[in-house]
Amino acid sequence: MMTDPIADMLTRIRNANMAKLEKADVPASKIKIEMTKILKEKGFIKSFKVLRDRKQGVIRITLKYNNSDGVITGLERISKPGRRVYVGKDNLPDVMGGVGFAMLSTSRGILTGELCSRDGVGGELLCKIW
Repeated sequence: MMTDPIADMLTRIRNANMAKLEKADVPASKIKIEMTKILKEKGFIKSFKVLRDRKQGVIRITLKYNNSDGVITGLERISKPGRRVYVGKDNLPDVMGGVGFAMLSTSRGILTGELCSRDGVGGELLCKIW
């Protein structure tokens, strides 16, 4: 039994990126699919595909590289099952001076810190990516 599936997803991406693999496979869930969509929109990954199987499915993430260096240089899980971290609309984090972004789980779904500040919502701070 896995206690933190989001941390598992981030670790799989981090490991594949460090090993300079073309793809990373992650067990699928609705929240992980939404997080992967945001990574694609922000240009941190090349593409992704949800592969259905008889179980929960798999997200196949195609990583993006610049001259053999990964576009993703860091992933950090903030809110964990043992210690949830919530931020209000006035306390949204600035990741690496704007180079990266934060993902939050809000009442409006999974959003970036930029969208949260624009919409004036806060939520659970899931992770930071740069």
